[in-house]
Amino acid sequence: QVKGSVFPKCFGWAFPNSVIAILWTWFAPNVNLDVGAGQVWSGFNFVLGFLIVFRTQQAYSRFWEGATLLQQVRGEWFNAVSSLFAFCSNDPQLNREVEAFQHLLVRLMSLLYGLACTQVSEMESNTFEFLKLDDFDPESLKFLDGCQYKCEIVTQWVQRLVVEAKV
Repeated sequence: QVKGSVFPKCFGWAFPNSVIAILWTWFAPNVNLDVGAGQVWSGFNFVLGFLIVFRTQQAYSRFWEGATLLQQVRGEWFNAVSSLFAFCSNDPQLNREVEAFQHLLVRLMSLLYGLACTQVSEMESNTFEFLKLDDFDPESLKFLDGCQYKCEIVTQWVQRLVVEAKV
């Protein structure tokens, strides 16, 4: 796997330096490099250790920031759906329409969250499960599949559903 790997960049730095070290060994075998080698080695180990700790800490921090933001998005969307459910009518005559509205809203939000996860995912197979998409218009799903900004499209669908709802 080359995508997302640090190997190509490391190879770009390591290969020329190894070639220089090999050439130095062949063409200057009598040069005494033992003077101060301990100090050079200690300095190298210190810098290398510092860089490894710093980079690991940065990666750990970025991971937790991303995980926290993903959970925050999930929580905010859950609260939005919960609020929309709370404002639905209790009228028994509108029971069927309210239930249809709630089911469609939950399926749209499932689609939105799955598409958002797909957008930020860097996995080879970023296929996430969605709640039952059978009831959606096939033309709309085909249109969504061809769009670059899928999350924005589904957000518009949710807004339109809320605005046009009479529940």
